[in-house]
Amino acid sequence: MKAASPPPPESGITVVGIGADGWSGMPERLRRLVLDAGAVLGGRRHLAMLPDVPGQRREAWPSPLREGLPALLASLDGVPAVALASGDPLVSGVGTTLIELLGADAVRVEPAVSSVALARARMGWPAERCAVVGLVGRDPRLLLRQLAPGHRVLVLSSDGGTPEAVAALLVGAGYGASRMTVLGDLGADSESRLETTADDWPATPPEAVPALHVLALELVGPPGYGLAPGLPDDAFEHDGQLTKRDLRASALARLAPSPGEHLWDVGAGAGSVGIEWMRAHPTCTATAVEANAERAERISRNAGALGVPGLHVVTGRAPDALAGLHAPDAVFVGGGASRPGVLDTCLRALRWGGRLVVHGVTLETEQLLADAYRRHGGELTRIAVETTAPIGTFTGWTPARTVTQWFLAVGR
Repeated sequence: MKAASPPPPESGITVVGIGADGWSGMPERLRRLVLDAGAVLGGRRHLAMLPDVPGQRREAWPSPLREGLPALLASLDGVPAVALASGDPLVSGVGTTLIELLGADAVRVEPAVSSVALARARMGWPAERCAVVGLVGRDPRLLLRQLAPGHRVLVLSSDGGTPEAVAALLVGAGYGASRMTVLGDLGADSESRLETTADDWPATPPEAVPALHVLALELVGPPGYGLAPGLPDDAFEHDGQLTKRDLRASALARLAPSPGEHLWDVGAGAGSVGIEWMRAHPTCTATAVEANAERAERISRNAGALGVPGLHVVTGRAPDALAGLHAPDAVFVGGGASRPGVLDTCLRALRWGGRLVVHGVTLETEQLLADAYRRHGGELTRIAVETTAPIGTFTGWTPARTVTQWFLAVGR
């Protein structure tokens, strides 16, 4: 007796994962599901695997995918549909995108063994001892956030050119001795393995790199910056407009970045607070608002160099530049707090449980923050930092400007 295929969602789509062994490697119940569907969506490579089914509609994914999907899905008009994906559709796959668009109740996922699981098996790496970075259609500089000696990373490559780009990044960061293993066509008869180092890749590049592969990295290099707040000031390119290390650590401790949350970094200067917020967790996002165009460009360079190229930079002056931005979970105001409307706009934007940190160095801003503290509560702190510096042949203390910090947790 044949196993019954799972019924599709009443008004939605079933996403079926296909391994590198293709159509022949799929369970019979899933092959029957695909053959019985009124419409099948997928990449051209996946669609080419299928046997002919008279009358069945087949559609390749639109490009760009996210922008074209709503119209494609709307055109199905209740037709029982199946989408094909590689491996586990919820590992940097189209399953995630479909759930975001349609909701979890409208999407059923039938995964195959993921390329990540196969790569870990081939390398002998426990899941809890390695990181996964998806670079499919994403900026390779995301990898820079992972730099640490001895760290293991599995890279989901975009195409055959990804290892070359990764090797260049690693060499540029002083990690040229890192081991690179290209695991091609995992699970297929054509499975392959290529081992080299980042230094050796440009000197002796391979003749061919499989388009479908996972790149395993064993990182060798200098100590990284780490993920705790308070990176060294010289980690950032700046013109002096920078929230210094000790003040930055204090602000971030109060802003308390949590997975999936969004920050406004207002009067961003070099972008240091927004960048460190995003380094705290891969799902943290931020918008840096900076009036000076040259500094805004510098923020983008800093974000890329420190592994968070997705930082959104808005060139404009608050409060006007804040209109229409994605609602924040936390706000940092490093400059411009005394401009009319800035604090009020930031406070109105925060939901219950949101956090606000404002720094001021002038008497005018300090008075404004003292008044805000009287009206709203929170914490008002003065922070004075001194560092050692030469005094002739001796060493003495050099004080930085004292900063007044106002912190408010909305609803607490």
